[in-house]
Amino acid sequence: MAGTFSQIYIQLVFAVQGRQSLISEQWEEELYKYISGIVQNKGQKMIAINGMPDHVHIFIGIKPNCCLSDLVREIKKATNEHIKTRQLTKYAFAWQEGYGAFSYSHSHIDNVVKYIRDQKKHHAKFSFKDEYIGFLNAFHIAHTEEYLFEWD
Repeated sequence: MAGTFSQIYIQLVFAVQGRQSLISEQWEEELYKYISGIVQNKGQKMIAINGMPDHVHIFIGIKPNCCLSDLVREIKKATNEHIKTRQLTKYAFAWQEGYGAFSYSHSHIDNVVKYIRDQKKHHAKFSFKDEYIGFLNAFHIAHTEEYLFEWD
């Protein structure tokens, strides 16, 4: 019997609604562990996760039977509920609609992991908007700015 063999690596990027800086350093590690659990419970491989107070980067290895939009929807829905239930912030927390998904080859894994781990250093030099539009341009993804995240 023939098997299915794949090598699919995706970096996901999504932001807090209104790009509010609501992800606190006090509980970001808990959030990242919770997201990692969701990814793993869905049968996917967590490679790296990190972010800033207003957005997250998730780098995963996915199986071909994974519906990426369903996985992102589940991550957003479950983390919204987790943050509210645990009362991690006194502000209304939600993720913005939409996300970025960028694919990489096996030879890029180490560089992507380093990039994600260095988020705080990276954002000392570049804004999230510059970073995100840079991804879209680097991956030749046609876009109109009015349909991107809320920037203010």
